[in-house]
Amino acid sequence: MRCLGIDLGTRRIGLAFGDGLGVATPLPALTQADVMARTAALAEVIRARRITVLVLGLPLNMDGTAGPKAQEAEAFAARLRTTFGLPVQLVDERLTSDEAESTIPKTKRRAIRSSGIIDSRAATLILQDFLNTKIPLPESEPPA
Repeated sequence: MRCLGIDLGTRRIGLAFGDGLGVATPLPALTQADVMARTAALAEVIRARRITVLVLGLPLNMDGTAGPKAQEAEAFAARLRTTFGLPVQLVDERLTSDEAESTIPKTKRRAIRSSGIIDSRAATLILQDFLNTKIPLPESEPPA
């Protein structure tokens, strides 16, 4: 299993990679202004990393309902399935961007936001949630 975590944004797409080891690691975000260029860059990552599963964040409302952003993510998931022929898993991403942003000092957030670092950290959290459900932690041995 070779997974690509995706945090879909209007301007940037955060990315993370994970495999059978069960650890998600951030990749550089896609920051191309042109949608076609972003799609081409995404295709290159999928090819280069030999991705077998796409894991997309689903931005549900705090009450668990699907609003306009969740509908956009579902439409994007359908395009990903069609374009790349890969399974797409949707993972609840409530508060991942806030959690990712909280790891950066407030004074640096504005400058860092445009780099895509926060987006890729959010993608890492999304992917790690998915991996945690698919790859069980080893059982600890009982104390002697």
